[in-house]
Amino acid sequence: MLWVVTQNKNSLMNVKEVTVKGRFIEGVVGRSLFNEWSKALGKYESNERALEIINQISMKIEKGKGSSVTFSMPEK
Repeated sequence: MLWVVTQNKNSLMNVKEVTVKGRFIEGVVGRSLFNEWSKALGKYESNERALEIINQISMKIEKGKGSSVTFSMPEK
């Protein structure tokens, strides 16, 4: 289970998937048969920086060893 504190620190969300869309990082918070709901987790100066953060999330999950993990989105 992945919990993410958004970049603006206003929300703590349980996300099912994290995706980079340009400079934005989005988290999927729900799905149904025909719909998917996602929320912006953060916006960064470049696509490369967003990809670096995805890598940080991945490393944090690996260190969590299958338990619940909380990741705070960096400010920059």
